[in-house]
Amino acid sequence: MSAHPIAIAIFLVLFVLVSCLGFVATRWRKADLHSVHEWGLGGRSFGTIITWFLLGGDLYTAYTFIAVPAAIFGTGAIGFFAVPFTILIYPILFLCFPRLWAVAHRHGYVTAADFVKGRFGSRTLSLAIALTGIAAIIPYVALQLVGMQVVFAGLGIPSTFAGIPNLPVIIAFAVLAAYTYSSGLRGTALTAVVKDLLIYATVLTAIVVIPAQLGGYGKVFGSIAPKMLVLPHGSDTSLGATFTYASLALGSALALFLYPHSLTGILSSSSSSAIRKNAILLPTYSLALALLALLGFMAIAAGIKAMPEYASGFGAFGNNFAIPALFLHMFPSWFVGLAFAAIAIGALVPASIMAIASGNLFTRNIYKAFIAPDCSPRQEARAAKLASLAVKLFALVFVLVFPTKAAIQLQLLGGVWICQTLPSVLLALYTRWFHPVGLLAGWAAGTVSGSVMAWQLGLASNVYPLHLFGLTIPCYAAVLALLLNLAVTVVVTLVMNAVSPNRTDETVPADYLA
Repeated sequence: MSAHPIAIAIFLVLFVLVSCLGFVATRWRKADLHSVHEWGLGGRSFGTIITWFLLGGDLYTAYTFIAVPAAIFGTGAIGFFAVPFTILIYPILFLCFPRLWAVAHRHGYVTAADFVKGRFGSRTLSLAIALTGIAAIIPYVALQLVGMQVVFAGLGIPSTFAGIPNLPVIIAFAVLAAYTYSSGLRGTALTAVVKDLLIYATVLTAIVVIPAQLGGYGKVFGSIAPKMLVLPHGSDTSLGATFTYASLALGSALALFLYPHSLTGILSSSSSSAIRKNAILLPTYSLALALLALLGFMAIAAGIKAMPEYASGFGAFGNNFAIPALFLHMFPSWFVGLAFAAIAIGALVPASIMAIASGNLFTRNIYKAFIAPDCSPRQEARAAKLASLAVKLFALVFVLVFPTKAAIQLQLLGGVWICQTLPSVLLALYTRWFHPVGLLAGWAAGTVSGSVMAWQLGLASNVYPLHLFGLTIPCYAAVLALLLNLAVTVVVTLVMNAVSPNRTDETVPADYLA
């Protein structure tokens, strides 16, 4: 595609500005960044407003703002499952996670695996939770880099400079790695503020200007094939797309706050009250996402599918080209630069939190637990920083070596994996009845079965058609795996509690109350 000089100039100015903010954050609320509590959790000092920006920047990633409208563009109504799932997560946040914050604050837990170790006294179970979190995060980081690749392609920036392939992505990675290493979560929090403001400005402008140019929302919906506007009905032998939609929304809602980067944002809050307030305030992002999802229909109405110059110019990104192409087609270059900067910065923020969360997991639950139990706080923080750098580097290599489709497939699998930590983390906030051996057995059963289902689907989908008594149940694989996980956990717990009851628990009921 041809380059867009004005858009590139505005993009670079905003990108450099936000990157500088990331480095300046080392002086913001100055603290000892050679401590994991300060580097990896911001000293647990973020109030309601900063937490709102941080969680919003964390949960609503660059890839979200590309992929959700792209799903609507490609598949129609089924892609809207992302909207109800981001509504369902907030009652869960309000009810459950102030308890986790309280017990983590009382005992100095930095990760979910820390909590599991304290709750059940099992290093093996804690290690399983930590490894699951790291494995689920790496493809998520890779997808943020994919989002940057889409933006660079849309701006017409060549992927090769001075004979170096993928140089723009490598430079963006270097900037991300440098400010994350130096500033930790403080740098991420500052950049999240700018990212969210840019995203809101872009979305609000788009949902007004684009429909006006296309003749109004009535014209937009009138140009969409009726079958794309509604979910197909089931039959006597299949529950159909409605059940698929519901299972995707439920499973995704259960999984989202189990991801390490989500938990890092929660544990960095200054109080459980800040978490509850955010559970009330954050649905504004769901509204923005719902409006953004409609851009998928607008892209169809604008005839983007019939413009081969866009599809060919964005290469192998599939339907993910739709929204960048829509902006290029409908807006002047200066606004394209602003919108694309919002998407790129929307990649920096979550990728930074994800890398920090991975570093926290490695240093607390692998390095300190098994390699150097007597390490100093400074050594612990250094291990976390190096681990976060390694995660980003692995994600970069993955994006550069493997096709985009592979990152998407592994991220779908990551959602299945992370859901299997729910009994050990979420249910454990309310009961100590489960035996650690039972939880470990359930985790293994759920992880293996979910992976097998994904493999049988060719890693191309996460909706598994379960055939039961002559009825086909198309269900999110993570939900089916979680049901097996819970069944195995209960059975093994019954046996183990009878044979070898385990009551090791360093927490007490009062720890869970703010």
